[in-house]
Amino acid sequence: MSGFVTFLSAGPGDPELLTLKGAARLREADVVLYDDLAAGAILDLARPGANLVAVGKRAGRPSTKQHHVNRLLVDYAATGARVVRLKSGDAGIFGRLEEELETLREAGIGYEIVPGVTSACVAAAQAGIPLTRRHTSRRVQFVTGADVSGELPQNLNWAALADPEATTVVYMGRRTFPALAAKLIAHGLAPNTPALFAESLGRPDERLVRTTIAELAEQLARGGAASTAAVILFGALAGDYPS
Repeated sequence: MSGFVTFLSAGPGDPELLTLKGAARLREADVVLYDDLAAGAILDLARPGANLVAVGKRAGRPSTKQHHVNRLLVDYAATGARVVRLKSGDAGIFGRLEEELETLREAGIGYEIVPGVTSACVAAAQAGIPLTRRHTSRRVQFVTGADVSGELPQNLNWAALADPEATTVVYMGRRTFPALAAKLIAHGLAPNTPALFAESLGRPDERLVRTTIAELAEQLARGGAASTAAVILFGALAGDYPS
C-alpha cells in the first residue's frame, strides 16, 4: 500500500505563522523530511514518535543532494507512511517543489500541497509596509538572486526589474546583490531607490535594515559570507515605514 506525501510550507520559522492545516498534518505525520530553515520550534508540533529526517540544502555548506531527497520521499511513502515534506517559506516559491512533485507522479504516489507565508510578505509586515499601492505600485515581482551554480542569473528581465513603480523581492540574493544592483543601476534604476534587507525573519535574531540599493550593495560586498537566510525588497514602498 502506498502512503501519501504532504508538501507543507512552514513559513519563516515562527510557529504562530503556520496554518492550522499545516499544524494538523504535522500531528498526523509518520515521517517528516525537513529543510534546515524549517527546523526549530515548528518541529515540536510533530507527533511523539514521528521519524524526523533532516534533508536541508544550504549554499556553501554540506547539503543533501536533491536526488537523495526524491528517493527518500518515494521510499518512505512506499511503506504506507504519511510523509510530510516540510519546506521553509512557501514551498512553491524557489523551493525546488517541481522536482519532488515530478518524482512522486512518476512513482504513482499521491500528494497535496499546503501553502504558507512567504518571506516577502513577512518582511513587509515586519517593516510595517505594504507590498502594493493603488496607482503607484501595482505590481509585485519575485526573483531569485542565484542560479543553480549560485551565481547571478544572466537571463533576467532587467527592464522589468529596474521598473521604479514595481515592488521587487529578491530571494537568495545576499551574495549576488552587489552585481544585481550594478545591473539595475545600469538599466536606469536610481541608486537611491529604497531597499529593505531582512534576515532571520520570524526568529529571535531577526534583523531589518532600511537603506538604498546602492548602499546595500556596498554593505553586502563588505560583509562576506553569512549563514542566515535573507530576503531583499526594493522599490518606492521599501522606504515607507512608520517613523
